[in-house]
Amino acid sequence: MRWLWVVIVVLSNTAGDVFSAKGMSDRGEITDFRPRGIARVLKYIVTNRAVLTGIGTNAVSYFAFLALVSVAPLSFAVPATALSYILKTLLAEFYLGEFVNRRRWIGVALVASGIVLISF
Repeated sequence: MRWLWVVIVVLSNTAGDVFSAKGMSDRGEITDFRPRGIARVLKYIVTNRAVLTGIGTNAVSYFAFLALVSVAPLSFAVPATALSYILKTLLAEFYLGEFVNRRRWIGVALVASGIVLISF
């Protein structure tokens, strides 16, 4: 059962962060921090489908993580759910079109190695 929770956490957390990043990058940089500017950003957040999807899937991730730590030790849960870092990096490059340099790919490989070492 714990691996099912890991999969749910990883997929929902990855989707949440990617959708949120996509929605907010489409909006552009936030530069106006006066009350009216903040109100515009909040309006954008509550009306943008990608951002709302990101918020919803991150909520699923949070509650699934709570379920995971109810059936597995935290020392297993945190490293196992780090799989989401690998997926997020892949999606950042291939879906969001971000450039991921060699150093970051080496970091992804190290994270993957750590997950294998700790999870089994």
